[in-house]
Amino acid sequence: MYAETSLANWLKTTQIFRGLDQSQLLAIAQIAQLKTFRRGELIFQQGSEATGFFVVKTGRVKVFKLSVNGKEQILHLFKAGEHFAEVPALDGKAFPASAAALEPSEVVFFSRFVFLELLYQSPDIAINMLISLSQHARNLSKLIEELSFKEVPQRLATYLLNLSERTDSPRTVELDLSKSQLAAALGTIPSTLSRAFYRLSHEGIIAINGSHIELLDRDRLLSLSQLLEEVVVDSTCGNKGN
Repeated sequence: MYAETSLANWLKTTQIFRGLDQSQLLAIAQIAQLKTFRRGELIFQQGSEATGFFVVKTGRVKVFKLSVNGKEQILHLFKAGEHFAEVPALDGKAFPASAAALEPSEVVFFSRFVFLELLYQSPDIAINMLISLSQHARNLSKLIEELSFKEVPQRLATYLLNLSERTDSPRTVELDLSKSQLAAALGTIPSTLSRAFYRLSHEGIIAINGSHIELLDRDRLLSLSQLLEEVVVDSTCGNKGN
């Protein structure tokens, strides 16, 4: 009982279960399964049966797709307190992507059928699920926009700015991914990413010291991150006016 109470107290801090009362949290904790994964270990593979969804307790998880020629595109990175794979868990279709641990990780697993039964009993939990689905849809829309409308230097600028905001460090950030992983997250290859880093460094926008990046000129970095987006908007507006 103590373990369930401890897990329930942790679950109330997560995005998906925030705001639920203690009885609801205890009911969720009772159907939860803790699973551990080594660094690089697959959690599930694209096309496999979606048996449930996951909440990251410790560590980090990447959700990704592989092209036919083996190129990896990271769709999202999930850290402690964040959840993933709830869409296939709800619709019962196969996992549309793969997931793997970026580092030693512990995740909380919820079996699809057991969780669906709980949703029928608790509308509050179902509402939280709807909110979480809308947030993930926004994230996917943002990723598509980044890959479609921005070149690699602009994607890198956006990433560095977002990283500085997440770590509350406006001047210096430390890369939270290896260069190959970051390239996959930005929809490119390591050599192209290296050229983007060189460009920003050569132009005096950033300074690179291993994985530590100093943001020398945030204003120019922000302008670069928005540049192509503004060009696309202006072009669209211009077409509408003709």
